[in-house]
Amino acid sequence: MKTQECDVCQELCEHPQNVCLAKAEMLADDDVNQLAETFKILGDTTRIRILHALSKRELCVCDLAAVVQMGQSAVSHQLRLLRGTRLVKYRKEGKMVWYSLDDDHIKLLLSQGIEHIAHR
Repeated sequence: MKTQECDVCQELCEHPQNVCLAKAEMLADDDVNQLAETFKILGDTTRIRILHALSKRELCVCDLAAVVQMGQSAVSHQLRLLRGTRLVKYRKEGKMVWYSLDDDHIKLLLSQGIEHIAHR
């Protein structure tokens, strides 16, 4: 059987009960949009590197720039995007700005993604 043939039903036959249940369980449009935006932000290699580094420990912008081998302004731009989607948070200590993951859900999301790609 060709791959394309596996992607569609060979016969049009909807199952009303399944359709009804699936529709009732759908996410609200606002939630769908927020989730899509989060995954879009996660779809960048630099941001994944930053998040992975922050999953291990809190780091300042200077340290993050050294870890991902980018300039501080470029890292700051990425951090603004990550803050905007509540993936990271920061705290100021004097002249230093320290970043960490916003919550344990982000760490879990990363670790599950890593497990998924390792499970082949």
